[in-house]
Amino acid sequence: MNLYPLKFEPILKERLWGGTKLKDVLNKPIESDITGESWELSTVKGDVSVIANGDLKGTSLQYLINKQAEALLGKNVVERFGHDFPILIKFIDAKKDLSIQLHPNDELAKERHNSFGKTEMWYIMDADSGANLIVGFNKDVEKETYKNSLEDNTLLELLNYEEVKEGDTFFINTGKIHAIGAGVLLAEIQQTSDVTYRVFDFNRKDKNGNLRELHTDLALDAIDYSKKDDFKVLYGTDKDKVNQMVDCPYFKTNSLHLTKDMSQDIGLRDSFTILMCVSGKGKITTENGIIDFKKGETVLIPASAQKLEIITNGAQLLEVTI
Repeated sequence: MNLYPLKFEPILKERLWGGTKLKDVLNKPIESDITGESWELSTVKGDVSVIANGDLKGTSLQYLINKQAEALLGKNVVERFGHDFPILIKFIDAKKDLSIQLHPNDELAKERHNSFGKTEMWYIMDADSGANLIVGFNKDVEKETYKNSLEDNTLLELLNYEEVKEGDTFFINTGKIHAIGAGVLLAEIQQTSDVTYRVFDFNRKDKNGNLRELHTDLALDAIDYSKKDDFKVLYGTDKDKVNQMVDCPYFKTNSLHLTKDMSQDIGLRDSFTILMCVSGKGKITTENGIIDFKKGETVLIPASAQKLEIITNGAQLLEVTI
């Protein structure tokens, strides 16, 4: 069948640090006051997205990839990744500070976990006054200094804090220590991987009274100990144009701040297109279908689509391709 623009049922995740902004701000159907994540597009084992609209409603994303890989993903994407969907898309609500963590690179992740690494980016959708992120170290650190800071509970003194506001964007490459701070709601675009090394969790306990697992030894050889100011993404904010945000080997993300309709010829991309709506609403049309969208929704445009039209009186979208 001809593939049309696809929406998916959100996969909601309770977290110790979660809150209610996914419902209050993004209208997600959460029932818990500690919902931290809405997985929008995923083929992670055990958490595979299910189509929510049209004739394919109820079909899993992985099943559709297995049946129509090139039409959905694009020939180039299939050559690189086979039938693995290479991107994981989330909205994250941190009512409390997340654990301090990092992700291994592709080589380490393959060797240790038979997985991709986890390069990611964050787009801040909402932030309480004074909310911040931890991104990297505030000075060059030796491995022994880092180990000593864990032992004497002074790690926080080595970390770099960044106060954030709506629209701020951060690129988190593998090996970079990081954490989302309390009061931040963000959109996350990342490699398909759920491999995380947690190195500090503020001595919090889970609902059963247990400390959460730390990955101290695994992290030691995965951390980039140098101070680098390479994480803040500076991007254009021209309205009704395509503004490049991130272009890395794993994904390309653009910002679209639209005040009127926009048409794009996308047939030469040889890639699917993901549109995450971070504000406003509208409609998306291709030659095979039309779908409404609003803030907090994610739409997957198959690679087989040739033309894309976004119909809106006002919307901000993150456009993600390979």
